[in-house]
Amino acid sequence: MSFFETIPHTVEFCVVGGGLSGLAAAVSAARHGRKVALIQDRPMLGGNASSEVRMWVCGAHGDNNRETGIIEELELNNYYRNPYKNYPIWDSIMLELAKNEPNLSLYLNCTCMDGEMEGSRLKKITCWQMTTQKYHTFEAEIFADCSGDSVLAPITGALYRMGREARDEYGEDIAPEQADSHTMGMSCMIQAREYPEERTFIAPEWARKFTKEDLPYRQPNLKNDVENFWYMELGGMVNAIDDTEEVRDELLRVAYGIWDYLKNDPENREQNKNFDIDWIGILPGKRESRRYIGDYVLTQNDVRAEGRFEDLIAYGGWTMDDHHPGGIYTKERPTIFHPAPSPYGIPYRCLYSKNVENLMFAGRNISVTHTAMSSTRVMATCALLGQAAGTAAAIALREGISPRGVYENGFVSELQQTLMEDDCYLPFRSRAINEMTRSAALSSDMAGAEELRTGDDRTIGKNANMASGAPGCFAAYTLAEPAMVGHVRLVFDSDLNRVTLPEREYKLNRAMRHNITLGWEKSYVPRTLMRDFDVIYTLADGSVRVEQIRNSHQRLVRVPCGAVIRRVEVRLLATWGAEECHLFAFDLME
Repeated sequence: MSFFETIPHTVEFCVVGGGLSGLAAAVSAARHGRKVALIQDRPMLGGNASSEVRMWVCGAHGDNNRETGIIEELELNNYYRNPYKNYPIWDSIMLELAKNEPNLSLYLNCTCMDGEMEGSRLKKITCWQMTTQKYHTFEAEIFADCSGDSVLAPITGALYRMGREARDEYGEDIAPEQADSHTMGMSCMIQAREYPEERTFIAPEWARKFTKEDLPYRQPNLKNDVENFWYMELGGMVNAIDDTEEVRDELLRVAYGIWDYLKNDPENREQNKNFDIDWIGILPGKRESRRYIGDYVLTQNDVRAEGRFEDLIAYGGWTMDDHHPGGIYTKERPTIFHPAPSPYGIPYRCLYSKNVENLMFAGRNISVTHTAMSSTRVMATCALLGQAAGTAAAIALREGISPRGVYENGFVSELQQTLMEDDCYLPFRSRAINEMTRSAALSSDMAGAEELRTGDDRTIGKNANMASGAPGCFAAYTLAEPAMVGHVRLVFDSDLNRVTLPEREYKLNRAMRHNITLGWEKSYVPRTLMRDFDVIYTLADGSVRVEQIRNSHQRLVRVPCGAVIRRVEVRLLATWGAEECHLFAFDLME
């Protein structure tokens, strides 16, 4: 008997975990018309990217390889609303993304505790919401575990791995010779702030003591705004779930000890005298724990072969960044960067369970080996995986099939096309152009206008794949016969190299920052984006309707039409600062 109220919920798609992968999964399924519940055990969304952990969002290396889709939508909203890179504002941007979706119900401070199976399917889960002291049960057709720690694995009996595979199991030459339970560790970050005057620090008695000799390869630099103390890492030699509380306590001893070293060590105190602690994380950011086993296990060799799978639904491009399980207490290098191509494909078969029929997953817990996970785990990649999982779930629910059925029943091509239409780039693929757009007569005063309907919505290699012109330029489609247009789809230039080319004169850098130094310049919306433009519809009766878009700050923009038209013109009026207007795609959508 329970003294607490139980509130039942029935949805189509239930996502457990509100990090970037879970947020993207829930939002994408909701936008495709499904009834979704998003359950997060913390008071805010974002996981390792949130103000509780404050890890920056990393992704694929290389020119024009930045991840787009929902993750780019979030980051561009952040540049627009949060030029000072304030973490609580970033939290609010992630929160409003979920709250703005009418098909999505969000449950914060809600911890998944138990579940009920029905054969090989998960029927429902039970959660405890600590703020309201109520139980919530969720029944769903499909569940997605985006919790990082794979909380639904022990509940469902889903197959999973934890630790490192032996070298010969998958023929991975960077794996250890013998399998073990070691993982990458977890970290509690530090954020420092510089002041005009000196700030002193007295370490607590329980802080660890460090000398220069204790920190090979780990010398902090507070003047560097990307210094976030990621190497304050522990937990890889113990159980990454069972021992989290003890590891957290030791990480705090380490954090205060590192700060004592920076402030009071004779070699450091003068250069750091005006710095103070702005924030120290109390929630460890995890890198690795349980990994599910799906219909396919991505390996180091797949990564190196560029992952050219027929069911490619996302991509990675971070190096295979394998952290030493000993963390900060090893005298060896804290991480080894094993080469990986950028981009490489990740297959859909890594996103659903091998033995639980209606269980999907996205994030660092997908079906990969330890070595492949050392690349796929970074958050921009995880967000792509989440968007792919949510989009696939929407297709499965529409068709009344399982997640595996999307693959087995021939819906992967539709999944890929839908993702690309939602501005998720898929390497080695081009988006299909519909007949209405392809057959329309195109007129324009922009250079490269025919690039607007190639299906390549970013610069790839030496191919710009864009139309360009001075402010006031236009592109227009005239139809042979009037036709119904639901909306116009436009893809603008958000400067996908805004971090990878640091010699740029403007300071965009990462979407968030760590150490806050005096004289730091605020960031802003990428100058290459279109700010103001008009979409001009000529209707079947000859009348004209003008949609005036002002203060736009997104890369993917859908302008509603909902009418039978003869002609549509896009006139580009003003950027956020660039001298030239850029447009990658211009599509007429039913």
